[in-house]
Amino acid sequence: MFFVYGYGGTGKTFLYKTLTASIRSKGGIVLNVASIGIASLLLDGGRTAHSRFAIPINIVEDSMCTISADGDLAELIREAKLIIWDEAPMINRLAYEAFDRTLRDIATGTYSSSSDLVFGGKVVVFGGDFRQILPVIPDGSRQDVVHASLNMSYLWKHCTVLNLTQNMRLRVKLVGKMNGNAYVEFPEEMLISDSNDHVESLINETYENWEQNLWDPTYFQDRAILAPTHEQVEKVNERMMSNLPGREKVCYSSDSVSDVDIDFNFNESLYTTEFLNTIKMSGIPHHKLVLKIGAPVMCLRNIDQRGGLCNGTRLQILRMSTNNIEGKIISGGKVGTIVAIPRMKLAQQIRRCL
Repeated sequence: MFFVYGYGGTGKTFLYKTLTASIRSKGGIVLNVASIGIASLLLDGGRTAHSRFAIPINIVEDSMCTISADGDLAELIREAKLIIWDEAPMINRLAYEAFDRTLRDIATGTYSSSSDLVFGGKVVVFGGDFRQILPVIPDGSRQDVVHASLNMSYLWKHCTVLNLTQNMRLRVKLVGKMNGNAYVEFPEEMLISDSNDHVESLINETYENWEQNLWDPTYFQDRAILAPTHEQVEKVNERMMSNLPGREKVCYSSDSVSDVDIDFNFNESLYTTEFLNTIKMSGIPHHKLVLKIGAPVMCLRNIDQRGGLCNGTRLQILRMSTNNIEGKIISGGKVGTIVAIPRMKLAQQIRRCL
């Protein structure tokens, strides 16, 4: 068990690809997974860990992956020479412990001497940066987040940590140390000049001459506006959508409380359709969604990882119908691919909505 520790640009992905190519060139099997869909697109044959290893979504201390010991997936894992897991710090340690118990169970009866070893004796290479996003614990304290981290698991004492410290991506431009404190001077062209409409100025600076470049396949790949709050994101999105030419299509959601959320004390009058329509949360589109042909959008679900449709994939809308959206992928490893996204059901735990 290894952990490759390094911040962005130090060569983790290059290392994964080198290990994968080396083993596969000799006929070996490598399973590449990542904690999130968008990261899995950077790996050769990558999948999300939850999808590849059937890890439960609602995980507890004694959870197991839903892998049958005599199934095809179990046989694939037995034959694998290496498992690579990128962005490991993002997932709750319980997922790794469930995976460990499952691999030990798979090893029992086949190579029983390995059933007492971590991950059933399989070589697993984790990677990531603990300075980035850690496991998300709803309503949790800082202590809860730390307790859920991989390095708090019983598995960590078996892990060999390998550090990548040199930023290869920025190597030519580096003039000092990557860690520590320093003052940053922003170039004048990056600053928004005095304006009565800062949102419009920001859009014009970021998406300069967008009317002429709307259908340029590389135009939106290199541009994005980041904001610290959802309210500011909505303000920018509404302004950009109104500036796009063409007729807008308004899509409305059909909101209801699912049966699994209803208990004996459920008061239906508290959760009217009108109230549900007003709920706004991360990862779920708003009740009213305004779209136009040519608009850049982002996929919020892992729909088809092999086809490039993952949470975080950016697309540009080509056509719209009542129940389908046709778009062109403009990010990740499937740039230029035309895909269709159907109208679908989305569920969210109500405790995370209120």
